[in-house]
Amino acid sequence: MISDVEGKFLVELARKSLETYIKEGKTIKVPDDISPKLEEERGAFVTLTSDGDLRGCIGYPEPAKPLAQAVIEVAISAATGDPRFPPVTAAELETIQVEVSVLTRPELVEVQKPADYLEKIEVGRDGLIVEKGMYRGLLLPQVPLEWNWDIEDFLANTCMKAGLSPDCWLDEGVKIYSFQSQIFSES
Repeated sequence: MISDVEGKFLVELARKSLETYIKEGKTIKVPDDISPKLEEERGAFVTLTSDGDLRGCIGYPEPAKPLAQAVIEVAISAATGDPRFPPVTAAELETIQVEVSVLTRPELVEVQKPADYLEKIEVGRDGLIVEKGMYRGLLLPQVPLEWNWDIEDFLANTCMKAGLSPDCWLDEGVKIYSFQSQIFSES
């Protein structure tokens, strides 16, 4: 777990990172005097919204980089590299809200039969990754709450995010991973 102070720092770091990149085309460096927890490798996502609407969301589901470095990189990617949206412009920066999600390591949800997922996954606590062959989709824990989904809706939408049929979670050979996240936001 990271503290609220560390979370606030990460949100400010994400904001500074995307503003510096959009206005100056430069990537900021990780400050020298950061908490040791922010140097640990962790998964992280940065979500950008504008007037409550999604404007970009990119992240590392696995702990691939030190957390502060990951936040800098995914903040820039959320603003400039989310294929669902055009790049954020300097004029939009005032309306953008920044949210940082710090993830636990994804763990395989082990079940005897697919119906058991309904008992093992908790909406609001778990984020999901659905994987089948080369297809992979991820939804953060806050997504089903925002859309008022139950567990089956959450599973179906994660399958569709992976480019698979909504009921693929019932298929043999599908792997489902869960993770949790701490969420820190400007708002």
